[in-house]
Amino acid sequence: MAVKEQTTQIASFTGKLLRNRFGKGPESVHVSIGKRGVAIHIRNFISPVEEFLLAKEEEQALRHTRELLMKSLMPELAAFLKSELTLDTQEMYYDWGFHNASGMIVGLFDSHQDKAEVYKGQKSVHDHVIEVSGKVQKEPVNIDSWWLNSKTLIVVREGILIVLEKELLDLGYENVLRTTKRKMEKRFLDQDAKFTTVLDKKLSDLYVDWDFNRDRSVIAYTFE
Repeated sequence: MAVKEQTTQIASFTGKLLRNRFGKGPESVHVSIGKRGVAIHIRNFISPVEEFLLAKEEEQALRHTRELLMKSLMPELAAFLKSELTLDTQEMYYDWGFHNASGMIVGLFDSHQDKAEVYKGQKSVHDHVIEVSGKVQKEPVNIDSWWLNSKTLIVVREGILIVLEKELLDLGYENVLRTTKRKMEKRFLDQDAKFTTVLDKKLSDLYVDWDFNRDRSVIAYTFE
């Protein structure tokens, strides 16, 4: 099956899946497929109930609701990618930008662990992410990154959880930890991102998520 046909099918399936779960679908779904993974960029996606929660400054309740729904949705999406398109995503990540009603789902293939090609500005990207990781928790044991397309940069970190975070996870505070880390990391990752000058691109948005069991995190930078 041609890549263009695959991206069309993924976009259509994702839109329908979100509409079925949330009662309203996104305005657009853009899909990119690379050798190491797939990215699904969702734009203008927020239901009337969620708009009400945001208006009432109940973002915490909104995030909690989305977290529950997305956890039930991810296995279904992964199963579709594998059974219908033979795209075996071993790991799935997602994040939302409520300020602009956008979202990103990233699925990684086994091949993401292969050595990626070095690109211009990669060291600057890694230095920035390592510095931020050190401020929020600890510097990653391993870091890698690659361009999924001309506007989407994927960064994978491994070994960043500290002992306190692991203890919180054991006590059942996964949602609290995820929400707190997301808020802190995105604030720091967005600050002083000088690597954008080296890349000669203007940052549009960023998304971050974790697989706590694997002690791995994915950051997706999008550029204009």
